[in-house]
Amino acid sequence: MNTNQSSQVVQSKKKPMQSIGQFVTNNAIMLCLIVMVLVIICIEPNFASLRVLRNVAEQNSTKLIMACGMAFVLIVGGVDLSAGRVMGFAAVITASLGQTIEYTRLFYPNMGQLPFFVPLLAAMAVGALFGAFNGFIISRFKITAFIVTLGTQVIAWGVNLLYFDIEPNSSQPIGGVQQSITNLGSGLIANNIPIVLLIAIAVCLLCWFILSKTRFGRNTYAIGGNAEAALVSGIRVQRVQIGVYALAGVLYGLAGFLECARTGGATSAYGLNYEFDAISACVVGGVSNTGGIGTVPGMILGVLVFGIINYGLTFIGVNPYWQQIIKGIIIIAAVGVDMSKNRKRK
Repeated sequence: MNTNQSSQVVQSKKKPMQSIGQFVTNNAIMLCLIVMVLVIICIEPNFASLRVLRNVAEQNSTKLIMACGMAFVLIVGGVDLSAGRVMGFAAVITASLGQTIEYTRLFYPNMGQLPFFVPLLAAMAVGALFGAFNGFIISRFKITAFIVTLGTQVIAWGVNLLYFDIEPNSSQPIGGVQQSITNLGSGLIANNIPIVLLIAIAVCLLCWFILSKTRFGRNTYAIGGNAEAALVSGIRVQRVQIGVYALAGVLYGLAGFLECARTGGATSAYGLNYEFDAISACVVGGVSNTGGIGTVPGMILGVLVFGIINYGLTFIGVNPYWQQIIKGIIIIAAVGVDMSKNRKRK
């Protein structure tokens, strides 16, 4: 056997190993999800039931919508630390405007009962305003998104507290949300399918369409990949960045509306750390924290991973403190895989 033949044999042996390693790297999140589900089912077979699947889906539907908004922001090369507090303020707005008149402690005693779409539009408008503010400051004054959204997080928190303290509510939990709203958060179709899940799926499909099939979506990827090159190529970078943050804010507002609908009320504590859950789900799902890379299906898998961790590990009795450690390890591993993929592309 000559030298060329021997080198070909060595290369043919390496290729299967390289292809296996590449497959594992490219599908790490899916493999991780499958392994987790199988391990939990082996420990507690009752986990493989329709009731558990429905509970996991219902509990994570609002987080899925939050993650959709965060995915846009990360893909455009930014980050949004205000997402959770904006979502919480939207939930309080929903509860205050969506009470039934029969409730004894009305936020607005003389207003009367409003149609369900009024609190919905108000919540989404609040989210859009905060999002557009973030996008404008970031794109116009070139201030780091981390700093701007951190400041907006504090502003949204303060505004929420002031609003929540309005007389006669005086910072008391808001309840008595009308049934037309709570049905959207906790109602079922055919006694099995949560309505809130169907809304979340519709939002995911819409976001996939925007990112994959529209000029706005292509421009979002282009700016996240290289903002200067996008500007030279004629893309209106500032307009797209404002649009991305405003769209994300609308989704945070919708998530706040549905979280209020799911729980039947709201407090000023709603939305705490939801932005970190959204960022974690996106990063684990393959949305690059450096911008320009990410898909909606990957983000959905990221939400599922953390949803199963939270519900599944609690289901089998794992200490909540250990759950946080496991989540942290998964986040670090996901970022490591993401950086490895980026280096290979370069």
